[in-house]
Amino acid sequence: MKSYRFCSFLLLATTCVFAQSASPQVPDTLDLPTALRFALDNNFAIRQARERIKQQEGVIVEVKARSIPNVSANGAYQLNEKDISQSLPSSERYWSLSLTASQTLYSGGGVRASIKSTELTREAALLELKGIVNEALLDVRIKFYDILLAREKIKVQESNVELLRQQLKNVTDRFDAGTVSAFEKLRAEVALANAQVPLISARNTYRLAAEALRQALGFATISQESLRKLPVFEGTLEFVPVNYELQSALDAARAGRPELARLAKLADARTESITSAKANRQPSLSAVGGWQLRKGATDSFGDSRDGWLVGLQSQWNIFDGAATSGRVAQARSALEQTRLNLGETTLLIDVEVRRALSSLQEATELADASQKVVAQAEESLRLANARYSAGTATQLDVLQSQVDLTTARTNQIQAYYSYNIAVARVRKAIGQPDAVVVN
Repeated sequence: MKSYRFCSFLLLATTCVFAQSASPQVPDTLDLPTALRFALDNNFAIRQARERIKQQEGVIVEVKARSIPNVSANGAYQLNEKDISQSLPSSERYWSLSLTASQTLYSGGGVRASIKSTELTREAALLELKGIVNEALLDVRIKFYDILLAREKIKVQESNVELLRQQLKNVTDRFDAGTVSAFEKLRAEVALANAQVPLISARNTYRLAAEALRQALGFATISQESLRKLPVFEGTLEFVPVNYELQSALDAARAGRPELARLAKLADARTESITSAKANRQPSLSAVGGWQLRKGATDSFGDSRDGWLVGLQSQWNIFDGAATSGRVAQARSALEQTRLNLGETTLLIDVEVRRALSSLQEATELADASQKVVAQAEESLRLANARYSAGTATQLDVLQSQVDLTTARTNQIQAYYSYNIAVARVRKAIGQPDAVVVN
């Protein structure tokens, strides 16, 4: 029931403010929840998974057709020479019309097993969709965090350039006053020029991250008017510590990961496939009824003969060259492969959870440490500037303090980025759906 409600939500997914037009426009602003909702409707992997569900529903309809009455109509009209006529007396014309209905009464349990197998396969497809949604939304979340990281790096580099520009102005003023050498002015100019390189790279990284997000969203159409437009991405990389206990996380993963539930459903479907294959060894029995009209003794249509018929029809393949045994062996092997795949996937998920928790612990420690380093680097730069103004420190001391502050700020936003990614990976590893799906 939960899987059904989940799929119903996805098939009627929340409308994004810029998702429903035939040619979606680049919005002025974009936040993470809006991006996730857009991906639910437009991500290509999710859309393909939905189509596989529709395909499986068609298979169910096809298989169920074997359990309900089948009605067919046949007609024929033939004109030939009397010498090759098949009717007596010989005639140039022949016609027939029949309406037949048949209903399978017994098939050795094959029809029931086939229907059950296809229904279980459809449930597995629903769970596959859930897993793909979790994977796709995690990818969108990471791509969005990439943009926030690139944006913050731009700010850090811009701040660094501005500080170096102020430093150059200060050195230039002192050079004009004759208190510093031309070498110190030149070194300040070189430092400012070198700072432009990481700023240019950060801006390009930002543009590339936006394109990566567009691909993850499935935003395939861009109008000519907004060809170069980028939205203002809203959001920040925050550090809010959370804790996960290992055993609880492992239990949650085994209970909540759709990949495991999907393989369990497929194993049940493979079991039914064995029953369906074995059914070929049993006789089948069908009820048949119908009405027929045939040519009579003369060529007049009014002389046609017609009537009703009803009866039973049975078939039993006493020996089929061991074809049924081969199909049963294939079905049993498919079941065993699915069970092995389930065991392997369970192990992989256990390892994934452990790695995710380990990465989270590392990211938490780095984020916590980075806060202290930034505060220390800011104080170090303040003291270096004060000492330089008082003549007790060199320009190199100031530049080195500036480099240290830039490095500390960069490490901090990188740590915050890694922490947010680690939290998202833990949630996905334990089978916890994204908040946009839950809500």
